[in-house]
Amino acid sequence: MSEVKKANLDEIEVGQKAFVERAFDEAAVRTFAELSGDFNPVHLDADFAAGTRFGKPIVHGLLTASLISTVVGTRLPGQGSIYVSQTLRFRAPVFVGDTVRAEAEVTEVHRERRRVALATRCLVGERVVITGEAVMWVPSEE
Repeated sequence: MSEVKKANLDEIEVGQKAFVERAFDEAAVRTFAELSGDFNPVHLDADFAAGTRFGKPIVHGLLTASLISTVVGTRLPGQGSIYVSQTLRFRAPVFVGDTVRAEAEVTEVHRERRRVALATRCLVGERVVITGEAVMWVPSEE
């Protein structure tokens, strides 16, 4: 995982990429449930989840997607950037203990509006679990 970086629009170019990786354990899933109020048993109850199409508990989709916020807020564009929008498409489940890699790639830079568009995705190994696009407002070096 790369270091936290201060956002600077003047240094951002199309094609730049960044990522973060993390695994979510049962404690993280439980904490997210408590913070969000989403106590759906598919995330928290192994017996219940065994009877679903997943067969075992899955990590909340938005907990997984929060890693996209981590990568755009700390790596690319970086600290000081502000979310304008984010689309998400949930393509596959993430199971407790899976290592998730969240990636962002700059697809457009609009210097006059101080905005950057990024293709975003989360993977578990080679399996794509979330895709989307982020638009960020980015400060310039002043």
